Amino acid sequence: MTDRILDSVLKKTRNRLGQAIQRSPDLRLREYGVVTSVGEGFIRVHGLPHVGTDELVYIDTRERRVPGLVYNLDAGEAGIILLDEEQYVEAGDEVHRTSDILSVPVGDQLLGRVVDSIGRPLDGKKPVATNETLPVERPAPPIMHRSPVETPLQTGIKVIDALFPIGRGQRELIVGDRQIGKTAIAVDTMINQHDKDVICIYCGIGKQKAAVARVIADLQEHGAMDYSIVVSAGSEDPVGLQYIAPYAATSIGEYFMEQEKDVLIIYDDLTWHARAYRELALLLRRPPGREAYPGDIFYIHSRLLERSTRLKEEYGGGSLTALPIVETQAQNISAFIPTNLISITDGQLYLSPELFQKDVMPAIDAEKSVSRVGGAAQRPAYRSVTKKLRLAYAQFEELEAFSRFSSRLDEDTRKTIERGRLIRESLKQPQFEPLDIGEQILLLLAVTSGVMDDLPLARLEEAKRQIREIYQEHSDELDQKIDWQEDITEEERTYLLDLAETALESLKEEQEYAET
Repeated sequence: MTDRILDSVLKKTRNRLGQAIQRSPDLRLREYGVVTSVGEGFIRVHGLPHVGTDELVYIDTRERRVPGLVYNLDAGEAGIILLDEEQYVEAGDEVHRTSDILSVPVGDQLLGRVVDSIGRPLDGKKPVATNETLPVERPAPPIMHRSPVETPLQTGIKVIDALFPIGRGQRELIVGDRQIGKTAIAVDTMINQHDKDVICIYCGIGKQKAAVARVIADLQEHGAMDYSIVVSAGSEDPVGLQYIAPYAATSIGEYFMEQEKDVLIIYDDLTWHARAYRELALLLRRPPGREAYPGDIFYIHSRLLERSTRLKEEYGGGSLTALPIVETQAQNISAFIPTNLISITDGQLYLSPELFQKDVMPAIDAEKSVSRVGGAAQRPAYRSVTKKLRLAYAQFEELEAFSRFSSRLDEDTRKTIERGRLIRESLKQPQFEPLDIGEQILLLLAVTSGVMDDLPLARLEEAKRQIREIYQEHSDELDQKIDWQEDITEEERTYLLDLAETALESLKEEQEYAET
């Protein structure tokens, strides 16, 4: 009897205990630390013994949850970069781990949007709803996964496509003093991709809001925002957002690259990125080196730009082309950050203040600019027309400098200088007017073959306009007759020259009449 009562009591106790366990909350171990000090864009935290570098953490403040990135791991404390304003954070606030690496949302939903470095909308629209995220910091593709850079990325800018061709998967630096047209080249290149099936990403780092707004307005006006994404971390934003902005933009681009798509990414500009990193490193007491930059500033940029490449077909076959921009001071191309980036990239486009002052736009210096990929990324039709163009242009610039000290020139030198001036004038191009490859070839063929030699420089703009009009009239016929992917035959060359002669016929008659 006693045993039955005891069994009944034990059974009821077990049932009640089981019900109590089922009703109990999900108990998990939660690790947190405490803010000990708040600096400009960073905090120091005591605790978090198992936290890792690049881990996302949240600071619980009175007003909101502020995201942060673990950056320094020192004895007894952690240095954390704030990804929001530090005004909300106070000493004593709790900091909680997420055990996740800092990631950014990726996907087609980002096309046409303006976001910050962690995917928050800046265009006044709804938050970006994507099903996938990628870590901000990712390793570069292995060498064995990469394919040679052979497919051209047409910029639509004559002087670049003719003299310094850029291939899909290449890294071409744009370098020059401030307010000289670096961003204009990048924006024109984005506009020219409207029918090239290339996704464009513009990453503004440390730019003023008005400057980024102008870029967005230009892209919208020319219909480029439909296939573009803008990632912005302005000068008013926390320095932590400026630091991670190019890495986040690259992760967004890598998503499309792994979907077998071609991507163009603009970093505008890495000078401000280097300054943001220097500020963070000095505040967090990392040892300074040359010009007070930390010793790993080269690695900071190399690990970013090494992620740009062209993948083999078996690994996706997409490409990520990078056009980083760097600002020089007083044409000092040998400064620390410009020389670092020149050694990392596959060539540079140097913009000269002297050419800018002469109204030669874009002001690209043919002597100091180079594309290390070269003709491998140029269409054969284009290559057959521009073989000797760069050499002739470089010789002209050198001769022009020396001719200033001599009043008497021999006939060959005079002709070289006149042809060089004609080439320079023909390579001028206004902003927002990228040209098709056929239009560029027709114009440059007319210049290099001597068809335009009899025209004075003052009438060259009219001649360019006439050639452009006749090309647009016969564009369908030309596309059927000429394969722009192959070398131009003698028959095709003769046909193009006849077309150019027809376009310039009225101008030449007017010139002959004026001379008589």
